Amino acid sequence: MNMENNCVFCMLHKDINQQIIMETEKCYFIQKPSEQEVLEGSGLIIPKRHHETVFDLTAEEWIETRELLLRAKTYLDQKYHPNGYSVGWNVNQVGGQSIPHAHLHVIPRYEDEPYAGRGIRYWMKQPENKR
Repeated sequence: MNMENNCVFCMLHKDINQQIIMETEKCYFIQKPSEQEVLEGSGLIIPKRHHETVFDLTAEEWIETRELLLRAKTYLDQKYHPNGYSVGWNVNQVGGQSIPHAHLHVIPRYEDEPYAGRGIRYWMKQPENKR
């Protein structure tokens, strides 16, 4: 059985907890209700074709990822009114990727959250994370 048959992101329509908010021909923007409990509005942009990492995306998938990112920002700004965003890709297990299907995290950030101001570079600045 190939990876696509076991991949939760390749079978989004089978997961009743996934909410497809918007899509293009090649990508989805989704939100999962369980992930809304900590930082509301958090979501993922996922290519419909199975690619393990961002480095495997086609040029067309990159274009549609950007298109969805801009549409998602407009949607999130209107619905949740965040004060900022963290946007990023995790690659491979060491990089924090838990599902081996490329996905872009779109995380609205709020000035009243306990970790406000800690962006994607936070771990680069922590002396205890030195190799």
